[in-house]
Amino acid sequence: MVTAPSTKDLTIDNITENVQLVNSPCPDPRLKYLLERLVSHVHDFARETRLSTDEWMGAIQFLTQVGQICTDVRQEYILLSDIIGLSLLVDSIDHPKPPNSTEGTVLGPFHTQEAQPAPNGSSISHDPQGEPCLVLCTVKNTAGKPIHGVKIDIWETDSKGFYDVQYADRDGPDGRAVMKSDDEGVFWFHAIVPVPYPIPHDGPVGKLLKLLHRHPYRPSHMHFMFEKPGFDHLITRVPLFDRIPSLALYLRNDPYETSDAVFGVKESLVVDLHKVTDPEMADKYGVKSGCALLKYDFVLVSDTEASQLREKEALKAMSAQGRKMKMLKGLPVPDVD
Repeated sequence: MVTAPSTKDLTIDNITENVQLVNSPCPDPRLKYLLERLVSHVHDFARETRLSTDEWMGAIQFLTQVGQICTDVRQEYILLSDIIGLSLLVDSIDHPKPPNSTEGTVLGPFHTQEAQPAPNGSSISHDPQGEPCLVLCTVKNTAGKPIHGVKIDIWETDSKGFYDVQYADRDGPDGRAVMKSDDEGVFWFHAIVPVPYPIPHDGPVGKLLKLLHRHPYRPSHMHFMFEKPGFDHLITRVPLFDRIPSLALYLRNDPYETSDAVFGVKESLVVDLHKVTDPEMADKYGVKSGCALLKYDFVLVSDTEASQLREKEALKAMSAQGRKMKMLKGLPVPDVD
């Protein structure tokens, strides 16, 4: 039983250790460890920067405004996490990938649960002003074998750079679909060529970007999220609150390829946009000759591979910090035994 310390007459020098003692009876070892490190880093930040009361209050007001602007279809906190690089950092830590697999990246704030199931060959966008694009993809495991029955969540903007949920008068989902890979691990669909667009910058996160003299633009990309029992979730840009990893494919030579506002671009996810030139291919997939063509082979990691790599990297990082740790439910906690 830990005796609660006195909370009287605390100073700059002893406040941190006393807060840690007050929190120490927490029975959850992971929560206790997270709070112990958070308190240490936040207190050190205040001491290092000589944080003023006005600055502290300004930060409180900023975070309050971030919460107030959040809705069912706009997650300003995810946006804040994105623009300070935290989203990518957490995804990279929690979903490590071996060299022969597809990397994940940040989710972004515009995934929804509204997308409807669609068979191969479906059109996910109904924007008449968008440039038609044929998307041909495969899904395999790290041994190169096709994976059938993978649930693939896909979403993109319209030709103006807006997601469907950004239109107040929309009458249903558009620019998004949920598909499944076939027996050969193949899925394909009709979309439009992605365009660059700004992240929402009419709120507190946008004001912060302006203060930092940063632009709000994201390079042209299309989002994918993969899900199948036995495999680590993969997102290539994730649900608003059930954050599983995702990814996005980015078009090469986009003007914002090297200055993404949310730090999501990885070279392995940058693709060249081709053209359909083979008449037989055009006929097979129901497109006109000259139609834009995006092709990619995704490689998923099994849960076992991901778990082993995550634990290995976690223990390596803790050892480098000089900490004696053990793993509890796949996460590091202090080894006090």
